[in-house]
Amino acid sequence: MNSGYLGDKTPKLGFGLMRLPMIGDEIDMEQTKSMVDKFMAKGFTYFDTAYVYINGKSEVAAREAIVKRYPRDSFTLATKLPLWDKVETEEDMQKIFDESMERAGVEYFDYYLLHAMDKEKFEKADRIGAWDFIFKMKAEGKIKHCGFSFHDSAEVLDEALTKHPEAEFVQLQINYADWENENVQSRKCYEVAVKHNKPIIVMEPVKGGSLAAMVPEAQELLKAENPDLSIPSWAVRFCAGLDNILTVLSGMSTQAQLDDNVSYMEHFEPLSEKEHAVLNKAVDILKSIPTVPCTGCRYCVDDCPQHINIPEIFKALNGYKQFGSLEGSDKPYNMGQYEHATKDGGKASECLHCGSCEAHCPQHIHIIEELEGAAKAYEG
Repeated sequence: MNSGYLGDKTPKLGFGLMRLPMIGDEIDMEQTKSMVDKFMAKGFTYFDTAYVYINGKSEVAAREAIVKRYPRDSFTLATKLPLWDKVETEEDMQKIFDESMERAGVEYFDYYLLHAMDKEKFEKADRIGAWDFIFKMKAEGKIKHCGFSFHDSAEVLDEALTKHPEAEFVQLQINYADWENENVQSRKCYEVAVKHNKPIIVMEPVKGGSLAAMVPEAQELLKAENPDLSIPSWAVRFCAGLDNILTVLSGMSTQAQLDDNVSYMEHFEPLSEKEHAVLNKAVDILKSIPTVPCTGCRYCVDDCPQHINIPEIFKALNGYKQFGSLEGSDKPYNMGQYEHATKDGGKASECLHCGSCEAHCPQHIHIIEELEGAAKAYEG
């Protein structure tokens, strides 16, 4: 492990406050406090929230469960600035920042991030002066370190870090299933960050929980290698064993999940060479599952009378084919991805079976049949 970079002494497990235990629409604060207490007792200190998490309640939970109950120098708190549609001026950003500070009950944030950045949001950040704003807050002592979370290609990341070398760290979506995935580009983005000497905070190491609920064949492979380790532990340890990692975030929503995470991360051991080989075999199993061979050319979209975003629906459907539903849930693990794919167009169930899409498909995909499968999976 390289040393001397920002956060190199930070314990490699961070507590993501996005999926906290709930009672109805409210956060189960007593269970959250109990989870925080064990997390801290085991020597972990990094907490990650955001202005938009749980409709703003996550930052409040940070105040109630952490800030009010522990000395400020005993923990690290990160939150994020959304550059959504209504954020256009420095006044807008200042209002959000001040509200975050009030919700969290702090005088400064250890890490402050521009949230969910992509090519379009980087252009907006430059246009509205978002970089100037966050570094102004740093100069005033209200932020210790400035960076961003990222969802786009390695090429876009390289452009952003070249243009903004002042960014002190990046938060990337990294997991072993997407390490070589051309859509997510986990490895490529990781290598860009390392090239620019930026420490990395890992998000979604368990791929939204899906790597805890893989097909039985893959799970059996991991269990055969080490029956004492949980399936999610492989995913977290894969990420934590990479160089230049500041911490690996886990969005824990139950005491059992927290207990499991701290059990193997308290005395962290990176994956061995043999374990890496076993994990590669598990990935091969996932890749062998038949998926829709869509290349995203979008020839099917132009003439669709229902304006169905077929390629994006197929991206979601391919994830469902590999990972299905989360344990204890009858909903696909990536329901949000499907909802995003259909927000500006028709749902899969609205297909008229006109056949225009299939006539244009270079891959000769049975699009109508696959859309029926997507409708069954996501719409019931």
